[in-house]
Amino acid sequence: MLSGEPAPGSDRPAAIRTRGGGAGANVAAHLAHLGTAAALAGCIGDDAAGTGLAAELAGSGVHLLLRTVSGAATGTIVSLVEPGGQRSMLADRGANLQLRPDDVPQLLRGQHLHLSGYTLLDPGPRAAGLAALEAAVHAGCTVSLDPASTGPLARYGVDRWLADTARATLLLPNADEARLLTGCADPSDAARSLAGRHRIVALSLGADGALWASGDVLVHRPAHATDVVDTTGAGDAFAAGLLAAWLRFPDGDPVEFLDAGLALAADVVRRPGAR
Repeated sequence: MLSGEPAPGSDRPAAIRTRGGGAGANVAAHLAHLGTAAALAGCIGDDAAGTGLAAELAGSGVHLLLRTVSGAATGTIVSLVEPGGQRSMLADRGANLQLRPDDVPQLLRGQHLHLSGYTLLDPGPRAAGLAALEAAVHAGCTVSLDPASTGPLARYGVDRWLADTARATLLLPNADEARLLTGCADPSDAARSLAGRHRIVALSLGADGALWASGDVLVHRPAHATDVVDTTGAGDAFAAGLLAAWLRFPDGDPVEFLDAGLALAADVVRRPGAR
């Protein structure tokens, strides 16, 4: 966490801490904490970081389906958090880039797949992500999808990404990702546009709360009041809180789904770290 703006060519005091992260791991850990059974498929390196992170996730109740990649480093992200909580990330995805289709277990009807969009945005793990989505749809499972981040999403190509993910059940973009995917400046218009492609869209708006769009239904809920320290992992927390509520009662009230996601996000941003 930076004590002020970055100082190019000089230095700036900061608090530096190492904590567990990763979009898929964050969602899985939150789901397990909320009492929803969660398994995480992925790759780690044969290093101390991978061993420690795997132990942390197992301790949180996540069922681990992790392959150790010999000679690779475990993925690492540096999150630069400015005063006020805004963050920028430097990502070294490490062993994650070697995810293979056979790393993902066979899915059964009634199960749910949550797919991190990062899996689709690099040639290495892309085949595994597409295979998992295809297998989930074929098995009759629901699928939720987080678009990940505007920078790599733009480089990947919006039309390509929309085609790849057309059969996902529930899309979980933030406002910037929704604007990029639709070309709509207004978040409500973007949510409606995406709901024309996906059965459900849950669009996070940061301090402005969140939107739920499904068919002709559009619901907005305000953010929960909180002191913002670090926004790292806020979107993952929102996704997990909403998913835990929706998976329990899929025909329930969208207000309750959004509030569940916003409550968990508010809890996460009031302290450093993604979970």
